[in-house]
Amino acid sequence: MIRVPLYRNRPVAVLGLARSGLAAARALSAGGANVLCWDDLPAARAAAREQGFEVRPAGPEDGIAALVPSPGVPLSHPSVVAAQEAGVEVVGDIELLWRTLPEPRYIGVTGTNGKSTTTALIGHLLRAAGARRIRIGGNLGTAALDFAPVPGDGTFVLELSSYQLDLTLETTFDIAVLLNVAPDHLDRHGTMAAYVDAKRQIFRPGRLQTAVVGIDDPISRAVHESLAARDQLQVVPVTVERRSRQGVSVARGTLHEDGEAVCDLSQAAALPGKHNWQNAAAAYAAARACGLPPERLAEALLDFPGLPHRMEQLGCVHGIPVINDSKATNAEAAARAIACFESVYWIAGGRPKEGGIDAIAPHFPRIAHAFLIGEAEERFAATLEGQLPVTRCGTLDRAVAAALDAACQNGRKGSVVLFSPACASFDQFSDFEQRGDRFRALVPLDHVAAAEEAEPCTR
Repeated sequence: MIRVPLYRNRPVAVLGLARSGLAAARALSAGGANVLCWDDLPAARAAAREQGFEVRPAGPEDGIAALVPSPGVPLSHPSVVAAQEAGVEVVGDIELLWRTLPEPRYIGVTGTNGKSTTTALIGHLLRAAGARRIRIGGNLGTAALDFAPVPGDGTFVLELSSYQLDLTLETTFDIAVLLNVAPDHLDRHGTMAAYVDAKRQIFRPGRLQTAVVGIDDPISRAVHESLAARDQLQVVPVTVERRSRQGVSVARGTLHEDGEAVCDLSQAAALPGKHNWQNAAAAYAAARACGLPPERLAEALLDFPGLPHRMEQLGCVHGIPVINDSKATNAEAAARAIACFESVYWIAGGRPKEGGIDAIAPHFPRIAHAFLIGEAEERFAATLEGQLPVTRCGTLDRAVAAALDAACQNGRKGSVVLFSPACASFDQFSDFEQRGDRFRALVPLDHVAAAEEAEPCTR
C-alpha cells in the first residue's frame, strides 16, 4: 500500500467504495488523513464500516481538504458538484500516487480498446528484458494506491481510463501511449470532443519525453499530428495498416521498427489479429523508449501469455474452439475480435452503448449465427435480422448452450464460438470479469479438450 501523507491531520472525503475507492481510503488513512467515506450503495458502505472507516456524507461543516471520487463516480454526482462549487479540490487516485511518489518512471496507457493487454504487455517486456521494481495496474488489476512502493529507479505502468484521466490535475508521464479512439462512454462525457479531451490529458506537458500514438483512426491520427509539432518530444507513430519507415508498424504480421523487421507476430499465440498487433506494436515502442534492446523484446513478445477475458482461448468443445472475450465492452472491440476468424458463432449483448453495433457491419459475413442476451437483445436483433441468423436467448446460460449446439452441428472447419459482447455488463453482471468467469463456467468442461488453435484470419 502507498501511504499518502498529503492531507495529514486534515479531513478528506472518499466517494465510491469499490476497489480503487477503498484503496484510496486506506492510503489516505495510513498517511494521517481523517477520512470520511460514502457510497450510494448500502453494501459498499457496510464493507467500508467493516474496515473501520467512518461512513457518512461529508458536509460543509467538515471543511474537507479534498474529495477523492472513484473513477466510476459521475462528475455530475451532487457531492462532486458541491465540492467544486465550494472550491474543494476534486482529485483521483492516480494523481495522489503521482504526487506522493514523483521519483519513479511513469508509463501511462490509454485508448478506447486494447489498454489492458498493452499495459500488461509493457510490464511483461520490461521484466523479460531484466527490469525490476515494476508495478502494473491502475484500471487493470491492482488499484494504484494498493501498490507496494517502489524506489526512484522503479517504474509504474498504468492503464488509464478516460474517467481516471479526468481526475488528474498535474500528473505527467515519462512515456504516454494512446492506442486508438472510437465512440465510448458518451453517457459520461456528453460529447465525443469531451471524451477525446479526457484521453488527451495523458499527454500533459511536463516530464513527458515520449508519446506513442496509434494512427489508424482519424482522431488518433489528428492527436499524433498535433503532438508532432511539440518541441523536444519524441513522437512514435504506430500503424498496423502498412509497413512504415518511421515509428513502429506491422505489415502482414511482421513487426517493424523504422522499416526494419523485428519479429513475426503471427507466431505470438496470445496476440491474434490486427488489434493485438497494434497492442504489441505500441508496447514494443514504449519498451524501446525505456532503452531496451529489440532482440530481447522480440523474444518476449512471442511468449506473452495473454490476459483473462481478452481473446482467451478456453479450449475446444467437440473440436470447436471457444473464446472468452468478455472485455469487449463496445462494438469496436467486438469487431476486432470477429475479424480474426472466418466463421463465428457469436454471443453478444448486455447493456448497449451509443452507436449500437454499426462498427461490426463490415464483418457480418463472418458471423455464422448470432446469439443475443440482455438489454441489447431487441436492439441488436433489429439490426441483424435479415443480415444473418439470429437467436434471442435472453441469458448467457441459454446463449452458451444454443451457440455450442449450433456450432457443433453446423460449424465448418475454422468455426469458433466467440463471446464478445459489444456491451457493458451491468444489466446482468457486476463487471466484465464476473461476466467472463460465468461464461467460462458455462462451457461444459467434461467435453473440453486441450486448447486447439483456432484458425485466425489475418487479413
